[in-house]
Formats: sequence, C-alpha cells, structure tokens
Amino acid sequence: MKMRKFLSASLGLALVGAVSGCEQNLSAGFAVGMHAPSLPTKTLADADGNFSKVTTYRQPDPRMYQYSVDKALLTGKPIVLEFATPGHCTNCDQQLQMLKGVMDQYQDKIIFIHIDQYANPQAYKAYRVMGDPWTFIIDKHGVVQFEQAGRMLLGEMDSALKTIN
Repeated sequence: MKMRKFLSASLGLALVGAVSGCEQNLSAGFAVGMHAPSLPTKTLADADGNFSKVTTYRQPDPRMYQYSVDKALLTGKPIVLEFATPGHCTNCDQQLQMLKGVMDQYQDKIIFIHIDQYANPQAYKAYRVMGDPWTFIIDKHGVVQFEQAGRMLLGEMDSALKTIN
C-alpha cells in the first residue's frame, strides 16, 4: 500500500513537471551578492560566425554572442546572462525575443550574453542552472545582483536593469 502511494505521488510530480514546460522554479544555489563564476564560453567568433555552433535559437542576435563570460567580466560593464535553450523550450524563445528588445535600449551600457546548454554545458554547471530560462544580472564589479528562474516580463527586466544602471 505504501509503495502504491509513493508511486502515485511520484507519477503526479512527474506529470506536473511535464505539463509545466521547461521552466524550473528552483534556486540556482547562487545568492545575490556572490561573485559570478568566470569561465570561457563560446562566442560567434569562436564558431567562425556559425550561429548553429553557439545556439539553437532560430532568430539569433549577434550582439548576444560577442563576449565570453570571462572576457565580459573584465570589461567593467554590467552583464545580463541569459541561460536559455530555445531549441526545445518555448518560454526560452519568448524570453530571448523580449531580451532583444531590451538590448536596443541598453546595448551601450550593458553586455548581453545568451548561453545555450548545448553549446556551453559547463556554464550551466558553473552557475548551477537547472532548467531554463534563467536570468542573472551581474554588476560592473562581477557581483550577481539579480537572479530569476523562468520567463520575465519586459517591465520586470527593465526594473531589474535599472537597479544596476
């Protein structure tokens, strides 16, 4: 009887996870105020301009693939680090669409980096990301000032960016 209840509960949790899509509302294990991990990530230049080697996004914006995380942390500019795998995640695709619009407003002040799990699995591990999309906003000193799992609305992103700008 106990085993049946356990299996029923496990199946229920699995179905909730399957129905909810690719989002995971879990903590990344990173606390705001911690220094962001510095690591090399693939850029468009590393891929000889071939977007398919850095992203599964069908409408990539080259501005999101100009900097490796380690190099971006050395610039002294704030960074929006977006973990998203749009090749299998509708919310990720929508998050990146929204982010492209935000980039137009902040592109001279903030570096935007899209990290796709297929191209940069080591970044998912270093940042302890499980599921996507996942957003980190890092200040000019390399300190994480904001993290959020799941898709963000334009107003939420704008409010978060104003705190570091």
